[in-house]
Amino acid sequence: MNEFWENDFVHLAGYYSVVIICMILALAVFELVTRYRNWEEIKKGNMAVAMATGGKIFGLSNIFRHSIAHNDSVLTMVGWGAFGFILLLIGYFIFEFLTPRFKIDKEIEEDNRAVGFISMVISVGLSYVIGAALM
Repeated sequence: MNEFWENDFVHLAGYYSVVIICMILALAVFELVTRYRNWEEIKKGNMAVAMATGGKIFGLSNIFRHSIAHNDSVLTMVGWGAFGFILLLIGYFIFEFLTPRFKIDKEIEEDNRAVGFISMVISVGLSYVIGAALM
């Protein structure tokens, strides 16, 4: 039975399953902190929301990719991934704070694609910095 748990395919399936659950939870948190409903806006064709949400998904995936690469247990990987998610979330609030002339959420909800694109790039860029620093 020990050989089963040490199989690379079993490891992959385990990490994959855990990361999917973590991504769903993280996206639910993002849904709570934004003033718009991500999936409703995407269904309406709001490209700014799609870009911002896509950036968050890519950013989270990149953080978890680094967390998997640097940790040999699922629990440690989840811990570092969650910490990386918190840093990504803080980056989102800093972006909102540093743009006092307009509200990021309002602009994205109104399909301002320039703001959606910048939000996406910030999420992706921060994920590389966070990922590089993960242990």
